[in-house]
Amino acid sequence: MGGEPVSLNRKASTSQRLEGIVLVVILLTVGGFAGAASFTHVHDWTMDNSPAATGDWFGWANAVIAELVPVASLLVMRRRRQAGQSVVYPAVLLVAALALSITAQLAVAKPGFWGGLVSVVPALAFAALAKLVLGKTPEPASQTPGPIGGTEPVPIRTGDHSEEVVSAELVPMPVSANGQRDTTGLIGMVTR
Repeated sequence: MGGEPVSLNRKASTSQRLEGIVLVVILLTVGGFAGAASFTHVHDWTMDNSPAATGDWFGWANAVIAELVPVASLLVMRRRRQAGQSVVYPAVLLVAALALSITAQLAVAKPGFWGGLVSVVPALAFAALAKLVLGKTPEPASQTPGPIGGTEPVPIRTGDHSEEVVSAELVPMPVSANGQRDTTGLIGMVTR
């Protein structure tokens, strides 16, 4: 029986890795297409509002800045949350960069609601997926139960069918990542 929990953990681990790979592929695909659309919109908007002699590189520089600052802000916010630090500054940068990007998207859109909506979808989709993938991750469930601080008298029947009171150590029941009670380790604890 001792091998079953390891087997289940390996399956869960493989499944989690596969899900992680799929998420990264989705994010890269959406990011690639959203980036192409958003970068182009920011580039065009920059060039339309720049002096005539401005080089094309300036439009692409603005596009890179406007589109990558939100991603960097999300990464810094995640790191700061994990360290218990303030996320105010990266959050302000995120909002400002997204506002700039969305302004550029709307500026090059066809007039009307649908033109604006179609134009901002790439930027909003990438921002939403980046937040989803890079957002706060749930704490992993503890797989090793430990004492919860104390003992309690527990009646136990002995071989001669009389009851004897012994002290038993209280331990928490392990909980899996999906919130279900993990009873696979209890069998070994009871038979010790």
